[in-house]
Amino acid sequence: MFARLALPLAMLLGACANAHTGDTDPVPSAHSEPQVPEERFVDACEKWDEWDKPARPFRLMGNSWYVGTCGISAILVAGDEGHILLDSGVEAAAPQVLASIRSLGFEPSDIRYILMSHEHFDHVAGHAGIAEATGAKIVASERAAPVLESGKVASDDPQANSGHPDMIPVEVSRIVADGDVVELGNLRITAHTTPGHTPGALSWTWWSCTPPDQPPVCSRMAYVDSLSAVSADDYRYTDHPETVGAFRTSIDKARFLPCDILTTPHPSSSNMIDRWREGTYGKPGECQRYADALSKRLDERLAKEAAQ
Repeated sequence: MFARLALPLAMLLGACANAHTGDTDPVPSAHSEPQVPEERFVDACEKWDEWDKPARPFRLMGNSWYVGTCGISAILVAGDEGHILLDSGVEAAAPQVLASIRSLGFEPSDIRYILMSHEHFDHVAGHAGIAEATGAKIVASERAAPVLESGKVASDDPQANSGHPDMIPVEVSRIVADGDVVELGNLRITAHTTPGHTPGALSWTWWSCTPPDQPPVCSRMAYVDSLSAVSADDYRYTDHPETVGAFRTSIDKARFLPCDILTTPHPSSSNMIDRWREGTYGKPGECQRYADALSKRLDERLAKEAAQ
């Protein structure tokens, strides 16, 4: 069953406003295995929660849904000719992501594309299981594709020597560059290369609108990569000025993305839980504030290295 939530592209490009909906009640499904938690995401999950801890899915806005775990995001964008999934989580979370999608009334077999944020096992190790279950094609950046197809972290990744486990290799069906658009029926999701945290990292933007039975309000959705200066113990960013330069460029790019509603690969990176509880989800300037925080953390990391 394809989604009926997404509006025609012409409406998506119409007048839009900052808006959001709270956790909504998923449609129960007798086919959901494992079981989806009954407790709301904001009540069951905590900051920096476990990566495979089951979470109740909820609507972000219109045809965009959070279907990830408490600790790792996965975003379903539902369309009239199939659906697009952004990230899959750790390998053990793949069945839970599929169950969450079913619980919302969508068929996983209608997922046509699986996109990625960055090529670490906590965000893409579930690709293999979800692709096998759905037949979806995998989309990646040029730098990330060899990692997904080999299952091994890149040698120039700042976390290359931090003990990341190997992943089940997957075939990448499409390579995207900066500004490329993944189209599917009424869906158009734009890729933005944002290297730094990993060499092949991507961020994504798209429009999402209220369901047809509600007044038309649209929001610019942004799924912005982690962009955190985390590395193996023996890695010094000050020894890699090209990586620092990539970080700066990516952070500046994130600052000016079309962004009414911000989501991130780690929900806690953008304080998702707190923002839902406070009712500030969708507050203007989310990407700018996120970029400011990222820039501050990068400066702190560089200053710490310089002092050593």
